This record gives sequence, C-alpha cells and structure tokens, in this order.
Amino acid sequence: MKFFAPIFLILLQVGLTNNAAQARDWQPPQSENLARWIDRAEDEAIALPPDEAAAIRRAIDAADEEVLDRVSHAAAMRLLRAYHGRCCGPERPARWHIVDPASEQEWRSGLETALSDNTLDLYLRSMRPQHPYYRKLSAAYARETDENRKLILARNLARWRWMPRDLGPRYLLANAASQEVTLWSNAQPVGRWRTIVGKPASPTPVFTTQVTGVILNPWWEIPSSIAAEGIAAMVWRNPAAARARGYVYQNGRYRQRPGDNNALGRMKLVMPNRFSVFLHDTSNRSLFDGESRTLSHGCVRVDRALEFVGTLLAAGGQGDYDIDAVIAAGDTVKVMLDQPIPVYIAYFTAEPDGYSGVRYLTDVYRRDGLPAARQAGIEAECSLG
Repeated sequence: MKFFAPIFLILLQVGLTNNAAQARDWQPPQSENLARWIDRAEDEAIALPPDEAAAIRRAIDAADEEVLDRVSHAAAMRLLRAYHGRCCGPERPARWHIVDPASEQEWRSGLETALSDNTLDLYLRSMRPQHPYYRKLSAAYARETDENRKLILARNLARWRWMPRDLGPRYLLANAASQEVTLWSNAQPVGRWRTIVGKPASPTPVFTTQVTGVILNPWWEIPSSIAAEGIAAMVWRNPAAARARGYVYQNGRYRQRPGDNNALGRMKLVMPNRFSVFLHDTSNRSLFDGESRTLSHGCVRVDRALEFVGTLLAAGGQGDYDIDAVIAAGDTVKVMLDQPIPVYIAYFTAEPDGYSGVRYLTDVYRRDGLPAARQAGIEAECSLG
C-alpha cells in the first residue's frame, strides 16, 4: 500500500501528458489548412517567417509526425500572436493604450479544442479581427500596387490587430485622424458626428473606457496647465471680466460655471480615465465648419452635441429623457445610462469610403512613417478620385 499512491500518481501524470500531446497532434490535412492560412496572412500585412508554410509542407511530405506536430503548433501560435498584434508586424507603441485582454493560454486551449473537434478553420477565422473595416482594408491591401498606399494600409491593419477582438454589441469609436466619432451597433455604423481633436502638440491619446452617463450643463474643472495659459491671470487681475465669462477660483482650483460661455458647452460624457480626456460639447461651434479640426488640448469636442447625447441616451436605455428641458433650466444634471457603452479613442488614417474604395486621411500626428509630401500626394489623388 505504501507504493501504490506514488505509482498511481506517476501513471496518472504520464496519462495526462500523453493525452495533452495527443490533443495537440496535427493531422496532415489540418497542417495543410494551417499552411494555407499562413499563405494568406501576407494579404493582411502580416510578416510571418518566409519559410513557415514551406516547413509545414516538408514535414507533411516526410510523414514525420513529431516534426509536423512541432512546426505546426509553433506556426499556429505565431499566427495567433500576429492576429492579436503581438508579433510579425509593427509593434504596438507605448502611446497605444488599448489592449486586447486575450492570453496565450486561451489560444493554446482553443487550438487544442479546434484540433480535437476538427474545427481549425472556424477557430482561426474567429481569431482574426472581426471588424468590417479590417476585412475591407485587408482586401484593399491585397490588390494595392502603390508602395505608399500599401504602407499606410499596413499601418492601419496593424492598428486593428491591436484592438480587442470583441468591441461590444454597441460602442463609440472616436478616430482622431478622421476627426469623427461613430456609434456602432451590431457591427454597423448607426450615427456619425464631426469632432475637434487634439493639436499635434497635444494629441488626443489612444485609450478605451466606459461611458456610464452624461452631464448636462456641466461645470468645467480647468486643468492647471490650461489655467496657466491666461485664465488664472484673468481671475486675479480682471475679476469682472473673469466673472462675465464664468471663471471662478474655488477650493484651490479654477472652474467655469455652466452657461453659453462654458468651454465644455452643454454636455460632457461621464467616462472616467487617467488622461482626463472627455467627449463634450463646445461654446465655439463654428469651428466644426473647418476641414482641419486639430484644435484642442486633447479632449474630443462633438458637433451637434445634444443630438449626439439624445442618441446615446436612447442607446443606453434612457430614450425618453427630456434633454431640452434640463438645458433650458440651466441646472447641472447627471444622467446615468442603464447600459454603459464602451468608447474607443483611436487613430486610423485609412478607412473604407462606404463604396468599394478607401479614403486616406491626413496623418495629423505623423505616425504612419510616410514623408509628408507622399502623404499629401495620396490625399490629393483620393480627393480627385
């Protein structure tokens, strides 16, 4: 009886190891299917090792099961990392603060299940970015012959791979390059609004958070860096002028009262984040008429802001809220959404144009690595076409 437990544990461990290895075994048809996926990865600007598919096919031809299992598993994991922006293309820069939470352990587990169920094709398809823009930009990249445009498309395909696979059934996507915010529902854009975004010297950061509500008639809590640009001096040197514009100094901070002069306008989204960047209205709405709207310190100002808020409240379960009455009363009111909505503040310089082509946007923050003259040439061609 003394020896039974250790022997049993050893046999159990061997059995589990063998089962795990068996679950990971690749059959030649599955490996050939993987090789075809690797061949197609180039059309998505994924730079896998050039011998990846060939090594798999050599192992198939040699009928070497051990080598086939090893090279297929390594190649599959590399492809999964690539689909999640963790290898084989531009690296995610430190300024990109949207992170896909998927883990390599999840991929290994999913891969083993797909092999044992013979559903590898479906599994790999589910691991690619699911957004319709990714599919359309991939198709454009595969047929594009101009090197400059291919570079821009490759940069934007990489950015989509840095995004989470599942953005949610309903979400906001604010693109600093297009200077627009779009409400998406069930993989379709259902509303689009012009925005004003950060200047090149103070770019709008890339991040994600949850919109949990809306503040109507908000106070503006003025950041110290902005107050130092002139507001603080006005408050102390010309208090009458400061009061006329709503500026006050309270409890050790500069603020601006709600009203027509308020820099946040008549609404501000409740979207907690470490950057203190928000989507909000503005008192200077004529600025939305300009084609170039990189004018803010980083926040995102939204055109037709009350219409935008009404759409969000309806999407978040508060469709019957009387926004106009609250605005007219002038009181500061926070309206919480019944269903929070994710918001992604991102940066994409190429998007589908709504027909069968691509619109190339000004690289306002110079992140594509393309010389300005070439970028301008592409935009000129796009505007003519």
